[in-house]
Amino acid sequence: MSLATDVAMPSAQSAGLSRRFYITAWRWHFYAGLYVAPFLIMLAITGLIMLWTAAFYGRDGEKTYVVEPQATVAAVSAQAEAAYGEIAGQIVQYIAPRTPDQAALFRVNQGDGSFMVAVDPYTAEALGHWDRRNGLYDLANKIHGTLLIGDLGDRLIEIAAGFGIVLVVTGLYLWWPRDNKGFGSVLVPQLSAKGRQLWKSLHLSIGFYVSLILVVFLLSGLTWAGVWGEKYTQAWSTFPAEKWDNVPLSDATHASMNHNGVKDVPWALEQTPMPASGSEAGIVGTPEGQPVTLDAIVTLARALGFDQRFQLAFPGDETGVWSIARDTMSNDSANPLDDRIVHIDQYTGRILADVGFADYGVAGKAMAAGVAFHEGDMGLWNLALVTVFCLSIVFLSVSGFVMWLKRRPKGAARLVAPTVGEPGPLWKTGAIVMVAVSLLFPLSGAVLIAVLLLDLLVFRHVAPLKKALS
Repeated sequence: MSLATDVAMPSAQSAGLSRRFYITAWRWHFYAGLYVAPFLIMLAITGLIMLWTAAFYGRDGEKTYVVEPQATVAAVSAQAEAAYGEIAGQIVQYIAPRTPDQAALFRVNQGDGSFMVAVDPYTAEALGHWDRRNGLYDLANKIHGTLLIGDLGDRLIEIAAGFGIVLVVTGLYLWWPRDNKGFGSVLVPQLSAKGRQLWKSLHLSIGFYVSLILVVFLLSGLTWAGVWGEKYTQAWSTFPAEKWDNVPLSDATHASMNHNGVKDVPWALEQTPMPASGSEAGIVGTPEGQPVTLDAIVTLARALGFDQRFQLAFPGDETGVWSIARDTMSNDSANPLDDRIVHIDQYTGRILADVGFADYGVAGKAMAAGVAFHEGDMGLWNLALVTVFCLSIVFLSVSGFVMWLKRRPKGAARLVAPTVGEPGPLWKTGAIVMVAVSLLFPLSGAVLIAVLLLDLLVFRHVAPLKKALS
């Protein structure tokens, strides 16, 4: 046996192992894509609807009415009276205009209904009203978060997001250039190719460029999810109420400020208890000895640095507080570093809590910036980038389906998944990587284990199922 033969044999064996591992990764990518792609299309389309509805009309409809700027602004209490005259009910929120030509908004609850009333801030004249959270933005948001089926929809989307990470990991492995090809062959799509090869080249190149952004979107979305978010990450990243010295706490958390499934409170504060009114705690806010009125609270907000748009939640009961808030995810500003919420005792006007971006933990800061980026709230560049990203996700999902159709023999009564023979020496490496990635996300990990068990105990032993899934 010559030396050349001795060298060639290990090389051929190594190439065979590499090819088998490649097909195994492709198989993972294929099956993950079957489940994830429909969800990615839904998330991208509803995301685009929310993105552009907010751009044209405002997240709360604040851009619907345009007013003529004047030299003086009417007292907010007078504006509130106009809102009450439009819709008689309990005023629970005031939203200051972000620009001089926008209307002020008031949220008014009337029985089981909730309405937004637009008021000219200069003339204190009501301009119109509409059902709160009943527009196109809100419908898209509910589909985006729950598929309109509540917690079940939330869990299904969470599973898809977890497997989306698997999709990215396997996709990047498949993307890596091979057979002595340089990075140029995958960084730039081969537009001269034809048929399935053209679709594959576009899928590879576009997939690479959006992969990092997709991970950011998946993680920032997952942190709002019911299991991985609320139970797994948010619980240990919540802002500790103990930082407020000697302040009485309410039984309600900040999540009580959310409305109808729409997140109005920063992620790091949702599970933090609210402070309670009715003590001498806190520091001086409104001038001592003067009534704690709506106008006094708005004056305090301006003095504290809440310029342009901010949101003011009214006390909800005897222990409730005035809450002045500004956060990027509610379109209050374009800079998450400016996020801030201040709680004020409704009886004394004293400041009970003042929390800003700098007070959040690492996860809270990442989420404040991540959600703002996710929603396209950080300026025109962010709006354009998210638009291109969403369109790219739709293309990747559709192109994956097209490649499968072009590879699948006509009339084949099976999935025609990438096939691999008996597991080789590298199967444990692939399994460990995929299981580790999946088990970072409990629901996805549970589904993965269930599928593996079904494959080992059922699918492999039932001929019709084995054929259909092959």
